[in-house]
Amino acid sequence: MQNKAIVIGGGLAGCEAAWQLAAHKIPVDLYEMKPVKYTPAHSYQGFAELVCSNSLRSDQLENAVGLLKAELRELGSLIMTCADATRVEAGGALAVDREKFSDLVTEKIRNHPYITVHSEEIKTIPEGRVIVATGPLTADALADDIAGRIGGGYLHFYDASAPIVSADSIDMEHAFLASRYDRGTPDYINCPMEKEEYDAFVEALITAEGAEVHGFEDSRVFEGCMPIEVMARRGHETIAYGPMKPVGLIDPHTGKEAYATVQLRRDNAEGTAYNIVGFQTHLRHGEQKRVFSMIPGLAHAEFLRYGVMHRNTFISSPGVLGESYELLSDPRIRFAGQMTGVEGYVESTSSGYVAGLSLAREMLGLPPVVFGTQTAIGALAYYISHGGETEFQPMNVNFGIIASYEQRIRKKRDRYRAIAERALARIAEYRAEILRGQEGVTE
Repeated sequence: MQNKAIVIGGGLAGCEAAWQLAAHKIPVDLYEMKPVKYTPAHSYQGFAELVCSNSLRSDQLENAVGLLKAELRELGSLIMTCADATRVEAGGALAVDREKFSDLVTEKIRNHPYITVHSEEIKTIPEGRVIVATGPLTADALADDIAGRIGGGYLHFYDASAPIVSADSIDMEHAFLASRYDRGTPDYINCPMEKEEYDAFVEALITAEGAEVHGFEDSRVFEGCMPIEVMARRGHETIAYGPMKPVGLIDPHTGKEAYATVQLRRDNAEGTAYNIVGFQTHLRHGEQKRVFSMIPGLAHAEFLRYGVMHRNTFISSPGVLGESYELLSDPRIRFAGQMTGVEGYVESTSSGYVAGLSLAREMLGLPPVVFGTQTAIGALAYYISHGGETEFQPMNVNFGIIASYEQRIRKKRDRYRAIAERALARIAEYRAEILRGQEGVTE
């Protein structure tokens, strides 16, 4: 039998990588420092804890992340299987009950005969074949070891998470249930604001006191997870065109769109907890209570969790990592997850899948499977390893990094659908090749 593989980190990427190795009957030692030690952003004991949001974003094929999810489903992703099994209604998005999701991932990982879980902190990368998937909050000792191996290519940025409130504490006399443009079922609680309310709210938001975060500056926040107060400082109307846009939401009390609307999305299957969509923040807890209680319907809101901000760490990957997320200077080491510069839950899962699959095939003496840029999973790996034309920054999957369609299609939605169908056809070919490799594995 082949030597064991080591996976460090029990988040989305680490669990996916471990699962793909185990699917090829490669024994895996999975190291996760919880519950011995927690990062500032983590609190739940289970694996694959979702910190920022419980949404894996759009599930539509015309959206790049929807395509990426479809590809991962076709390829047998553990994370997608568990997300689909624990989903909560969220219109056209895939959202999950975060605790049930974590519990299911944890159960499957702990019960797999080829995976051995170790609850301890790893401070240096060990010898052997290793996948490092310790996330954007990698503990200092291991972060220092990684930095020493890759030189000056280790960078930092900051992001934040949104508060969660009790459903029972939301005043539905000042809110209404609806999904934007009435798509699907009415899964969001919407809190409409008129202009005077909006003006007062923005003024309170931009003058509220923030919590101290060492080294934090507004300019160092990642755009995809920007605190609501930082966004508001960019201009009085900025958040009215962003997370508070009222478009497609008709207030049944007035029969029209409000000046601005705050949306809340179910955070668990029971519907007892809702998170405030797009309201990532690093305000002090008391200030969150004061300012967010100005939102119609949230005057008496019970905050089950306040928003927090934390430092995230990522590698400037082009020229450092290859398309299988391997460290070019030491290919026995692979990285996965947000620390590679992918941004988002599904993107992290994708990197874990590629890292786990590529290592498994290498250990079995099989040729590598390199997903091409006609697929979302391959385009993301190519972006991470090659970068764009500007300074490297964390990236969500998008159609701009996927190879263009061969024929000209004028309508964007039709063009994206054609790209998605082409991608899934290619993924079916890759899947057949991968399954042949798995079937050839002997004990």
